[in-house]
Amino acid sequence: MAVKRLKASPQGEPQLLPTHNDLAADVRRSVVALLQPRLADAVDLHWQAKQAHWNVKGPNFIGLHELFDRLAEAVDEWADLLAERIVQLGGIAEGTVKVAAGRSALPDYPLHATEWAEHVEAVSQALSSFGQAVRRAIDQAGDLGDQDTADLCTEISRAVDKMLWFVEAHTRSSGQ
Repeated sequence: MAVKRLKASPQGEPQLLPTHNDLAADVRRSVVALLQPRLADAVDLHWQAKQAHWNVKGPNFIGLHELFDRLAEAVDEWADLLAERIVQLGGIAEGTVKVAAGRSALPDYPLHATEWAEHVEAVSQALSSFGQAVRRAIDQAGDLGDQDTADLCTEISRAVDKMLWFVEAHTRSSGQ
């Protein structure tokens, strides 16, 4: 049996699978293109959290080790929401690690970091970058007329801010 593959249009826009979703095809296509990079960021963020989880050292080890694992689990949920929205709109979620490596806009992770403070800073920067991109997507999706995607990005944004708060709490003393 031959496998039918979707190809990008001559303009580079993704082709869509048929759906009864009532958003116009051009809106769905634009939203899919908006969400694919955020999916790549989420895949990258998951593995950055795992990098921190595996390699953190120091007096805060157990708390951070567990927090970074919780973060990775949360990011998996965000990636799932993004990927499923792409598919709901008729797109194909492009969420492999290889694709994410080429598309992620997150800062590179310092692979040789060992001290807890280095990991906290790197994860904080990645979360902040992801949060900023997701917040931009809220307005962009709304401007395109897809309030459901805007709401989904709002939900993710709130969760990102909460996780950033948890991670950054490790950098503050009670006097700061």
